[in-house]
Amino acid sequence: MRGFLKKLGPGLITGASDDDPSGIATYSQAGAQFGLATLWTAIITFPLMAAIQGMCARIGLVTGEGLTVTLRKHYSKPVLYTMLLFSFPAITLNIGADIQGMGAVCHMIFPGIPTWIFCISITAILMYVIIQYPYRKISMILKWLCISLLLYIIVPFMLHLNWGQVARRTFIPTFRWNKDFLSIIVALLGTTISPYLFFWQTTMEAEDQEHRGIVVDKQLLNDMKTDVNTGMLFSNLVMFFIILTTGSVLFPAGIREINTVDEAAKALEPLAGKLTYLIFATGVLGTGLLAIPVLAGSQSYMLAETFGWSAGLDKKFSQAKPFYLSVIVSLVVGLCLEMVGISPMQALLYTAILYGITAPVMIVIILHIGNNRKIMKEHTNSLLSNILGVITFILMTAAAVAMIWFLF
Repeated sequence: MRGFLKKLGPGLITGASDDDPSGIATYSQAGAQFGLATLWTAIITFPLMAAIQGMCARIGLVTGEGLTVTLRKHYSKPVLYTMLLFSFPAITLNIGADIQGMGAVCHMIFPGIPTWIFCISITAILMYVIIQYPYRKISMILKWLCISLLLYIIVPFMLHLNWGQVARRTFIPTFRWNKDFLSIIVALLGTTISPYLFFWQTTMEAEDQEHRGIVVDKQLLNDMKTDVNTGMLFSNLVMFFIILTTGSVLFPAGIREINTVDEAAKALEPLAGKLTYLIFATGVLGTGLLAIPVLAGSQSYMLAETFGWSAGLDKKFSQAKPFYLSVIVSLVVGLCLEMVGISPMQALLYTAILYGITAPVMIVIILHIGNNRKIMKEHTNSLLSNILGVITFILMTAAAVAMIWFLF
């Protein structure tokens, strides 16, 4: 067990950060609106997430560089700048939605204190931690925060469920050809396979290798696979159990609309008890503290790698001022979304649109890099990775087309 835990690092953090407060809101809505009908999506998305994140991790290990640097070196500038153009607003909106969600949950637990005070306090704490602590300490903090996600796995076992029906809904896909069902499938795909995670995974693997000073070999790549697969499995387990909880409690009670994570927690309290409500709310805070540094960090790494700034969470503020200033700006802009009247659900909608546009393009580029011997040498993609990557591209493209169709 000790040997297994030592292998866990960037992959575990990436997977856990995928279950941020905005993701939890999406999973809760899926359960409330359709019961257990979307449970099968957790099974389907696992191998797809693992394949894409595995490619990104391998690129980081083999090149020793972030995805943005690889794009800058080997592809035309319009490709790189297009990715930045769509990624930055999406990441900023995602940060804003998560900060608002965490603030709303804190206000729900302590109603005497306004939401905006919690939002400002959370932002200030995150700024201090990111700037003050080096990479190794931050990664340890993030690893421990992953434990908060276990709270969601506990909740369904506190309820009386028909596990036979749960198994049928999990392994026998249900599909409905209507706008609402297709919309939630699109939202679940966009939430689980997010472009910012591609950049974060690649950069963190490169940094982690640099810190450890290990040569890329078969053992290192196998350890990376264990780390990534564990992280993605963990992420999908949490997705599964949140849909199971809300689908088993809120759907039978006739509660069909969940707009924010605090609404989900409030709705659970009278139906599943005070303890379930507190566990759900506490999990939101843990996942937000885990996800927001990943969001802000990935955006700052993208900027730094594009313009050649000194970057790294292991550097002091004086050594990488532009990098840390971009982290601060992204957090402040995300915080300001509440003040300009953009609701969390609006932010999530805009984020989903931007992710939906960029994800298929990024997947094609990652597939191309992963099969480019000039870049990857003898560590190119396996046949299975390519097959799963192409399936992911087809699904994400279909999701993007469906999203645009529904909206316009």
